[in-house]
Amino acid sequence: MLTRTAFLTLLAGAALALPACSKPDPQMALEAAVQQLQDQLEAKDSGAVLAMLDPLFRAQDEFDAGWARKTMALMFLRYASVKIIAVSRSSHIDPPGSLIGITEAQVVVTGAQGLIPERVSPYSVQLRWKLEGSDWKLRDLRWE
Repeated sequence: MLTRTAFLTLLAGAALALPACSKPDPQMALEAAVQQLQDQLEAKDSGAVLAMLDPLFRAQDEFDAGWARKTMALMFLRYASVKIIAVSRSSHIDPPGSLIGITEAQVVVTGAQGLIPERVSPYSVQLRWKLEGSDWKLRDLRWE
């Protein structure tokens, strides 16, 4: 009986360790990074958002991480709540097997002082990511 219990314990431990040993799926990790970015923006956690930015981050080819920090500070101070609604969103690795990920989305960003949104702005956004180790870092942001 002790041997059977020890075997089942060892088997359960091995099953739990398998996901940690297997290679992470870059596509799933990319989609998780996109969701994490959205969650951190809605939580108004600028430090966590900045940690997701690549050192070479650029927005619209002219703004850097300092601009992102200042913009978030102003937005988070102005609005009591920030909500990002992804009307559509797709992410892919381009080309497959590379270290570059692309997310394209149609989003609505709302900011509110109280219960009623003060501002509703639709945007078409493209995020270009770079895989560094097992983390996707936001390299480039563009919107229309």
